[in-house]
Amino acid sequence: MNKLLVSPSPHIHSPLSTKRLMLDVVIALIPSVIVSLLFYGWHAVIVLASSLFFCVATEYVVTKYLMKKPSTIGDMSAVVTGILLALNLPPTAPWWIAMIGAFVAIGVTKMTFGGLGQNLFNPAITGRVFLLISFPAIMTNWDPVKGFINAGFTGAVDATSGETPLEIVKEGLAQGLSLDQIYAEHGFDYMEMFFTNIGGSAGEISAIAILIGFIYLLARKVIRPHITLSIWATVIVFSGIFWLVDLLWMKDVTVYTDPLFQLLTGGVLLGSVFMATDYVTSPMSDKGGIIFGIGIGLITMLIRYFGSYPEGMSFAILLMNSTVPLINKFCKQKKFGRA
Repeated sequence: MNKLLVSPSPHIHSPLSTKRLMLDVVIALIPSVIVSLLFYGWHAVIVLASSLFFCVATEYVVTKYLMKKPSTIGDMSAVVTGILLALNLPPTAPWWIAMIGAFVAIGVTKMTFGGLGQNLFNPAITGRVFLLISFPAIMTNWDPVKGFINAGFTGAVDATSGETPLEIVKEGLAQGLSLDQIYAEHGFDYMEMFFTNIGGSAGEISAIAILIGFIYLLARKVIRPHITLSIWATVIVFSGIFWLVDLLWMKDVTVYTDPLFQLLTGGVLLGSVFMATDYVTSPMSDKGGIIFGIGIGLITMLIRYFGSYPEGMSFAILLMNSTVPLINKFCKQKKFGRA
């Protein structure tokens, strides 16, 4: 007679694991990391190494000595946070900025709530916002730094200009300049923005590197496209409306940039691909993901157009993170086995 084994669910196991998913995210981030290292050189190396070390070390110390639990650094989630935090910092940031950011991201945002899967806010974004508010001068220092490219890895070249395109446009408009004048003065080129951006955090320098990572994550079915695409669509529609109205009714002096400029500059691509899609801090359903993405896109554009900051992606993700429990309650998943 065959014996029946009685055990609690789950009864069907997947070969996927947290470590496997996090490793896929690390692989998807490699193009952005490589480009940042090429364009920012040893500055980016120091920021990345510091962020990785302190994120992993903070999680190890907290779990081992404060929570008295086995170390969880083997799941590689701290590594992902370390890379994302580094890509959200200016390449000119000193090592101790990465240390403080790592402590806030891992020690406060993640481990205080109990560790991976229990945090309400995205750790890397929280660390960046904390640093931006606490050290605004350092976090908005976009001075040109020396990179490895075009010098055979033996010399160096200037990587970027001293300000981000969003800052340049916002300051130029405040001075009474038109967009045409600002574009002509700074030589903004969309192909350059697509391949190598003009100023910004280490991870924002190449749109194509981020898109390569996005395609990899979709191919590996690590993420679904609903959140990312809804953010892009919202940014395009919102900025497109303002741009068209500006173009048709204010022909002499245009003050609103076109959708492509808004999509390629700042942290929209990096945030929408790697941080808004975080499993823990995003809605579980596709419908909820679309609402989540639309909210992020709207808040980002409202801050960019009407706020004091030229960028709003980080704040938008954090604000929408806080709404995820309500979104999950409103957009409930179908129970397993139900049609």
